[in-house]
Amino acid sequence: MRKDYKLEKRKYVIGGFLVLIAIIYAVRLFDLQLNDERYKKSADSNAFLKKTVYPSRGLMYDRNGELVVYNQPAYDVMLIPRDVQPFDTIDFCSAIDITPEQLRKRFADMRDKRLNPGYSSYTPQVLITHLSSQEYGRLQEKLYRFPGFYIQKRILRQYNYATAANVLGNLREVSQNDIDRDPYYAPGDYTGDLGVERSYEPYLRGIKGTEILIRDARGRIQGRYEDGARDVEPVSGRDLTLSLDVKLQQYAESLMVGKRGSIVAIEPKTGEILCMVTSPGYDPRLLVGRQRGKNYQMLQQDEALPLFDRSLGGAYPPGSTFKPTQGLILLQEGIITPETPYPCAHGYINGGLRVGCHAHGSPLPLRPALQTSCNAFFCWGFKSMIDRRSKYGTPADAFEVWKNHLVSMGYGYALGVDLPHESRGFLPNAKFYSKFYGEGHWSANTVISVSIGQGEILATPLQIANLSATVANRGWFITPHAVKAIADTVMPEGLLNPRYPTVDPKWYDYVAEGMRMAVTGGTCRRAAIPGIEVAGKTGTAQNPHGKDHSAFMGFAPYNDPQIAVAVYVENGGFGAVFGVPIGSLVMEKYLTGTIHPTRQYMEEQMLNTSVYYAPKTK
Repeated sequence: MRKDYKLEKRKYVIGGFLVLIAIIYAVRLFDLQLNDERYKKSADSNAFLKKTVYPSRGLMYDRNGELVVYNQPAYDVMLIPRDVQPFDTIDFCSAIDITPEQLRKRFADMRDKRLNPGYSSYTPQVLITHLSSQEYGRLQEKLYRFPGFYIQKRILRQYNYATAANVLGNLREVSQNDIDRDPYYAPGDYTGDLGVERSYEPYLRGIKGTEILIRDARGRIQGRYEDGARDVEPVSGRDLTLSLDVKLQQYAESLMVGKRGSIVAIEPKTGEILCMVTSPGYDPRLLVGRQRGKNYQMLQQDEALPLFDRSLGGAYPPGSTFKPTQGLILLQEGIITPETPYPCAHGYINGGLRVGCHAHGSPLPLRPALQTSCNAFFCWGFKSMIDRRSKYGTPADAFEVWKNHLVSMGYGYALGVDLPHESRGFLPNAKFYSKFYGEGHWSANTVISVSIGQGEILATPLQIANLSATVANRGWFITPHAVKAIADTVMPEGLLNPRYPTVDPKWYDYVAEGMRMAVTGGTCRRAAIPGIEVAGKTGTAQNPHGKDHSAFMGFAPYNDPQIAVAVYVENGGFGAVFGVPIGSLVMEKYLTGTIHPTRQYMEEQMLNTSVYYAPKTK
């Protein structure tokens, strides 16, 4: 009886084991049939060829309706590796003008999973990109000789103007990181790289379509599956209207030839960027087509750094263009009134410390101090604030109040422009100095240079232009942006909302008046435009590595501002040498469309004067 019980138990164990094996086989069969894509791809590729149909990428127009960026067809040679049969490589290579060695290398690169992680012999692979029209025509005639190959039509960007490459951006082939991050992309696709092309990629790219072709038993295409009933039509990308005035952009770039630096112009009421120049720049058409890689490498190796966008990424000492912020903070904090005078004995002299200045009347209040760009006034005002323990406690506490006002004006952090790679500049805080000098061991005199835009303060040309727009608006600004409108949709949320600094708008009138006085009888006389009231502020930023930088910010017309501008010329010397005339010419060109005859000599001077000599290129 005991023995029968053991046999009965063993029977159940063996039965359970057989059931487990059956379940494992069933699960594996389910996995192979439904989950494993390899077999599905193999079966599908035997009967069908699914071709991606790429949408037309959105076009770009300038603010006046000028077509700036458009599309033209491009052709890539594609293949499904498992369908490729032995073929005449000499005939194939002659059709597309490459050597057999180049073809072999392309095959090797395509199969190398380190270079092409998405490789599969069942799926379409890119062999050669950007065939010319002649190469496309020759290969199309012979394509029947090369089973497994087909031609994929794509979109190639083209440019009507050799300008604004830093704003427009370009296209590049997607990386594996792009593919992993966004399921929209597949190997061989293209995506926006830099500029508007990158930041507005989701709007520009559109939605891909699919064309399904049916094969016979030998893999030959027999036509469209179900007469195209299962095809999916692509959806074109959305067109963009840029805020740029392309003619103004061209003109501003011409003024910066032979100079390193930047020009940024903004429409104050809207925050729309009218021009954004980085110099030296490059022709955006260099980064199109089969020569893109070669040209990109050439630009990377150029010592003048044409790929570096100085307007967004250049962090410079703002120099005296920073003084309007100091006047506003001192007024807001009650350190001065509009009539409070400070002395200037040709500079700020306090104990053993001296900050030089130039000859002008003394003592003087805020508006004449802005007019003459008096260093001493802003040094004394800064000292009065930072060392006022009765109001703030410690200098560190006062410095934090000072810094926070500047942050609200757009300094120390990225403004949030709708373009990639914006620098935040640099704005030190109290901890920065306490760490360097020791807590409680520094005062206003220790860091006095920041009061005149020197020392550790760094700003981008965009931030300086935004300050000019804020003063033009008398106390508010809209985040600068390079796109004015997106077809059939709204702009990104929050981009167009007004932003208000922590300084009461009533104080901006006094700063604007001081900037107007600088043009009528101060350091910005060369900014005067016949028939137009201009306000401006020069900047001569000290440069420990060489000649000083020349800077300017201004706006016009004074009572109805339509343009605010910032100019920064590296190693240009005094602000009045390059910054003022260039900024003034840009404003005049935008407002009137021409340059007054009495100022054409200045235009010629700016167009034909170099600060550096660009290296010769072959």
